[in-house]
Amino acid sequence: MNVVTTLKQFDEFLFQRGESFSAVVIGGAALNVMSIIQRETIDVDCLEPAIPETILVAASEFRKSFPQFGLIEKWINNGPESLLKELEAGWRSRTVEIYRGKALHFSSLGRLDLIKTKLFAYCDRDTDLQDCIALKPTEAELNDCIAWVSYRDANPMWPKNVKIHFERLRKHLGYGK
Repeated sequence: MNVVTTLKQFDEFLFQRGESFSAVVIGGAALNVMSIIQRETIDVDCLEPAIPETILVAASEFRKSFPQFGLIEKWINNGPESLLKELEAGWRSRTVEIYRGKALHFSSLGRLDLIKTKLFAYCDRDTDLQDCIALKPTEAELNDCIAWVSYRDANPMWPKNVKIHFERLRKHLGYGK
């Protein structure tokens, strides 16, 4: 899905229906809207609030009305909501607006919070390396993030996994470790 094109059309769709929706979004869709990455993604991950049923119905109708976008069934979802209990205190005060349309208003996590969530995803599923590179975290930011990411999983091998992933990312970023 081309996120920006899809969101503009969905914004108009909601506006015409007299509906609106505001959310904090993360993941590839947020990075795409912020022009950090250009790759397409399959969904829009809403951290909060829980997406109201009226918006879910509208999203389903939108998907059916615009098959050219190739949207999956749950193209807008609350998949990452489990991160709410993991984010550091005050994260809401650090959010930044990334999209304001007629009916849609999206913000995303502040830079360091967003980097942490992407690093966690990268260490967890090993598919977010390019997104992490595109975020261009500084060495200081990586140092600030490693403890947070290291404590996100109870698996005794997790800290070693995090260290390996961070070392690989450091090399890609030219930090040499």
